[in-house]
Amino acid sequence: MRIPVLAGVVERRVLLNYAVDPEVVARLLPPPLEPVLAGGSAVAGVCLIRLGRLRPAGLPGAVGIRTENAAHRIAVRHGDRTGVFIPRRHSASRPTVWLGGRLFPGVHGHARFTVREDGDDLRVAFACATGSVDVALTVTDDWPGSALFGGLAEASEFFRAGSAGWSATRDRHRLDGLELRTEDWSVRAAVVRRAESTFFADPALFPPGSARLDGALVMRDLPVSWHSLPSLAVDRPAQLV
Repeated sequence: MRIPVLAGVVERRVLLNYAVDPEVVARLLPPPLEPVLAGGSAVAGVCLIRLGRLRPAGLPGAVGIRTENAAHRIAVRHGDRTGVFIPRRHSASRPTVWLGGRLFPGVHGHARFTVREDGDDLRVAFACATGSVDVALTVTDDWPGSALFGGLAEASEFFRAGSAGWSATRDRHRLDGLELRTEDWSVRAAVVRRAESTFFADPALFPPGSARLDGALVMRDLPVSWHSLPSLAVDRPAQLV
């Protein structure tokens, strides 16, 4: 089933990033996806996103829903296109979980979110049956440094160019494809005060020392739309929630 065009507003999006040994990431990717490198490392992380006025395009914003969501992501290349592979998606919204793979891309697990926002100080956490994430950070105008990126402009362009996402589905050999579009791309840097992720702490996935916290970026109040891409057949089963 082709996912309809969706519209909404990214009220808050945190991109928590890890620098990962390329050979470790390569083992996690279903071919034909290949890792994209930055600073000699593969790029993986968690996207913690609150969406507002989310609805099928063409409907008024007043009918849209507001949801807290999370996606574990790995930067990838498929042919001449870059994007992210999303092995795990979670949402606080029961309708989003129920409609995953139909109205929304990929399979979603249900999660309980905790969010605290005080100006530029943010805490976003979630817990689910398969693990948890807890991130606290402060948005800043000063670049805090990174092993992956030489500055904010480079980091911003890396993620802007990787606008395609391929999500694991119930058919373990097929990925849902979706492209994020916006005319108001804007990113700010953040200082990470705390970052805990059971996914990246799992030694079965990431041997000790292979995944290193690199930093975080924050986006706010961006009108966006999502457009379906052709589904992608993969050569080995993709991981689910």
